[in-house]
Amino acid sequence: MTSARSAAARTLLIRSSGALLAGAALGATAPLMAQTAPPVVPVIGHGRAIPLGVAIDPAIAAVRDKALTDTVAYSIVEALTTEIGPRPDGSDAQARSRQWAVTRLNALGFRNVRIEPYELHNVWERGEERAELVGANAQSLRVTALGNSGATPAAGMTAPVVFFPSLNDLLLAPDAMVRGRIVFVSNAMHATQDGSSYGSEGAARFVGPDIAARKGAAAIVIRSIGTDHGRGPHAGVTDFESGVAPIPAAALSVADAETLERLAKTGRPVSLHLTLTPRFVGTRMSGNVVAEVPGRDKDAGIVLIGGHLDSWDLGTGAIDDASGVAITTAAAKLILDRGRAPRRTIRVVWFGDEETGGWGGRAYAEAHKAERHAIAGESDFGADRVWRFETNLPDSAKAVGDRLAVALQPLGIGRGKGVGGDGTDVEPVFDLGVAAIDLNQSGLRYFDWHHTPEDTLDKVDPEQLRQNVAAWATMLAVVADAPETIGPVQKR
Repeated sequence: MTSARSAAARTLLIRSSGALLAGAALGATAPLMAQTAPPVVPVIGHGRAIPLGVAIDPAIAAVRDKALTDTVAYSIVEALTTEIGPRPDGSDAQARSRQWAVTRLNALGFRNVRIEPYELHNVWERGEERAELVGANAQSLRVTALGNSGATPAAGMTAPVVFFPSLNDLLLAPDAMVRGRIVFVSNAMHATQDGSSYGSEGAARFVGPDIAARKGAAAIVIRSIGTDHGRGPHAGVTDFESGVAPIPAAALSVADAETLERLAKTGRPVSLHLTLTPRFVGTRMSGNVVAEVPGRDKDAGIVLIGGHLDSWDLGTGAIDDASGVAITTAAAKLILDRGRAPRRTIRVVWFGDEETGGWGGRAYAEAHKAERHAIAGESDFGADRVWRFETNLPDSAKAVGDRLAVALQPLGIGRGKGVGGDGTDVEPVFDLGVAAIDLNQSGLRYFDWHHTPEDTLDKVDPEQLRQNVAAWATMLAVVADAPETIGPVQKR
């Protein structure tokens, strides 16, 4: 896809990587020549650059440079979204995707490829979904049920709408104002590079339906948690606390939510006819797909990387998260293709179920809690360029972070001042005290398409995808062979 933002990102990538590609053409001496002066590494958030006199192994630079011409990642995204398509949790398509992944990973040359099965409980399936304004302003609105939503009667339900500009306004409202009505929460999300607005505005989806149910609402519709202004609604899971009966809960497309908000602000009564017929279908088998680049030192710990195989059903899951499994797999293959074993085993996991509660990550942590993991990280924020990295390393491995900072700098990646440890799929192993490295992608475009019908292959920019592969391959080249002890960190 072409846009001003993606073009700017491509320009930055070309500027930052052009020297690498030119250096690679000069031969093996180029990386050594580059170390004659200490590189200047930007430290995000400090407002200044701190020089680091750290020499980089030419072999690491060679892996990084080679990754900038990678074709493996795009081929995985293309094939997975084309041959399998959407992969909702507990679906037949998701089961087919696991077998597809095993075949693909074996063909790429990975070792110990297998499916690690587990049970997925309370599987939720989408049904019919329609929303229509009734009365003088009668018109259809585009809507999608939120995961774990309750159902309306088969013929739908009609009720007056009560409008709240934000989730906080709903929290402050007396129960009598809500009871028996369809709650409409219309907080707007704004694009941020680090995706932080998803945490603040996403609460309307995460807990809004539970709050509305507790106040006696008949149903709830929210403005989609997205930064676009289109008519494609954004799916996503919501959660009801134990003992709270799920009510019908849906997301309106941003454009239709804006229409409903304008009507609500006229002060005239607004009513909505809502039809949602999802259902819970019980327990089904699922699984994580695991592949490895075996290491030569079993006591040095495992480097765990990956993304999630499942997706929502409206699009084909290209940016969320076929790109993530593709990026990490392609990076690991670059290490595999060197022809010599890394010190640490690299384990690539295509986690089975992230979207409806992180069940794949929990199952992995339970199955492998007795193993020693040196470090973990996941890619689950689309396919746009990596701009920052953050770590949670023990003091014994401080030098690993410094080498990584210098090795990533030519890709336009700065060192953040926060503590690493993001990712639903790897959070359970972080909770066991495993060290973390986060490679943060730009979120400026991500929430235009997140969980929508527009999450399709054309949203993946091949150049930015390759920059991601280069970042992950660089990280693996540094970490998997690091001589330092990368021991446990304080449990979260």
